[in-house]
Amino acid sequence: MTTDASARSLSDSPRIFDNPILDKLSRIDHRLPPVFYGPIIAGLAIWSFLTAGPVVTLAGLIAGYVFWTLVEYFGHRFFFHWEIPGRIGARLHFLIHGIHHEYPSDPLRLVMPLLLSGPIMALGAAAILPLAGVAGVATLAGFIAGYVAYDMVHFHLHNGQPRTAFGQYLRRVHMLHHFRDPRIGYGVSAPWWDIVFGTTWKG
Repeated sequence: MTTDASARSLSDSPRIFDNPILDKLSRIDHRLPPVFYGPIIAGLAIWSFLTAGPVVTLAGLIAGYVFWTLVEYFGHRFFFHWEIPGRIGARLHFLIHGIHHEYPSDPLRLVMPLLLSGPIMALGAAAILPLAGVAGVATLAGFIAGYVAYDMVHFHLHNGQPRTAFGQYLRRVHMLHHFRDPRIGYGVSAPWWDIVFGTTWKG
């Protein structure tokens, strides 16, 4: 689905499914992820603190956050920007990420719907809990917290006015990703991975 640029606004929120229920589920208020995941993060962190102690909990939270930033970078670079061949592939790409590049300021599609973020968090749990040992619960809390932070940063970069130097840098790089070169700036909230993997802006 594409629309003549002269007839649309970057903040439009177009219908993408004929089914009204599916279309409604494709939109989400940006305040929902912290409201939904916040108690889960807090519960996991408290559980870890009480059972594994503060040092293990802190180490797990940091490890989980770092793991999320890698998922963010590689997911954005190789999954969101994977242009799948064929008509069905083009439609899938549009639904997964293409619509965000056509309507980058749509306020209802700047954070992941729970139907998308939920499975990602579940996959994260499936990978983390068996491998992270005693720090697994805290690592999962850090992973989910990293995701929520990413969603909030992403919304703010499009629909906010960053006031700090770091926030303004993130916004500049993200706008360059959208409007100059989609092959740079994959680490929306974690730009250091772009430096590590050679996809930072060089202009």
